[in-house]
Amino acid sequence: MRLHSERVVPIGAAAILLVASVLSYAPAPSAGENQGGPVALGSEPRLAVGGSNELQFEPVAAGDESYAPIEVAGLLGGREVTTPASGPGPLVEPGAQSEPQVDGAFLDDGTLLKPIAVDTSIADSSGMLERYKVQSGDTLVGIADKFDVSMMTVWWANKLSSKNDLKVGQVLVVPPVTGLVATVKEGDTLEGLAKTYGIDPAEIVETNQLDDPTLVIGQTVILPGAAGAGIPTPKPTPKRVVSSSGNARAPVTYSGGAFVWPVVGGNNYISQYFRYGHYGLDIAATYGSTVRAGAAGTVLYAGWRSNGGGYQVWIGHGSGLYTTYNHMAGVSVGTGQGVARGQQVGRVGSSGYATGPHLHFEVWTGPIWNGGSRVNPLRYF
Repeated sequence: MRLHSERVVPIGAAAILLVASVLSYAPAPSAGENQGGPVALGSEPRLAVGGSNELQFEPVAAGDESYAPIEVAGLLGGREVTTPASGPGPLVEPGAQSEPQVDGAFLDDGTLLKPIAVDTSIADSSGMLERYKVQSGDTLVGIADKFDVSMMTVWWANKLSSKNDLKVGQVLVVPPVTGLVATVKEGDTLEGLAKTYGIDPAEIVETNQLDDPTLVIGQTVILPGAAGAGIPTPKPTPKRVVSSSGNARAPVTYSGGAFVWPVVGGNNYISQYFRYGHYGLDIAATYGSTVRAGAAGTVLYAGWRSNGGGYQVWIGHGSGLYTTYNHMAGVSVGTGQGVARGQQVGRVGSSGYATGPHLHFEVWTGPIWNGGSRVNPLRYF
């Protein structure tokens, strides 16, 4: 009986499947036995055929251009498996995690040595401090004005102990704002420092541009608005003064004429002018420079006085006109002594409430500190 071509194809497919099933129960070939391919169980592409708990592969002849990689799904022990679409390779269960490949040096116990660069830098505000070299005639007040901070800020930042500490060529540090410069010690915290100095912790963070409010020992921080100890008042050192006879009354009339400049030396200059709140001239000069009387008259007072002027001399010139010379290192005349125009009365210093060597020169109309008033000295030169 002649078979129709439509029935031949199913019969052929069934025969191939039967042969494949028989082969699946055949013993596994040895590594060296020829199985129809170039090398048994070699790397040549094979097609997976499902149906048993062990996958079998149908060899494909080397160089067969009709072979194309396909994705075949089957059942293996009740689990669904898939062959890679790109060709031969290991079977992977859907959803399974592949083991990551890590490059690096490993110890014997499997520890991976991974070098890590650790950032150990801390926010430090020392870079915010300005440096200033003291010049001839500088005073703390003048330096502070240049940087728009208080005079005491410069005093505290440089841990000065005397108003005479300034020396030409000395380098001072100046904070960017009025306040204190602190070095963090063991136990210091942002909140603790803020409470100690009565300031807002947020202002410390903002001024120092801190990303982390945790302070580190040795860290430099600026405390805006904080205040330290005041300038100690020096104990007056006895000075020998020249005594003179006669009463200490000013001349009746002023002889007239312009005053001579009260400080001798080419390095002096006016560091502060007469203005509201500052009723005199501050003439900065080298410590020890000669101070002289602006006009002829009588010495009404010479010595130390606890009014902030330190060592000072008062002179009456007549016609209700008086001059005072303050913050001197010492006096060289005595009360009641007559002096000539331009005669030495003392030397430039920084006694009393002063932060650098200078002469504070005043002109009074009317009795000094007894009903008189101070006027701009520049009108008399």
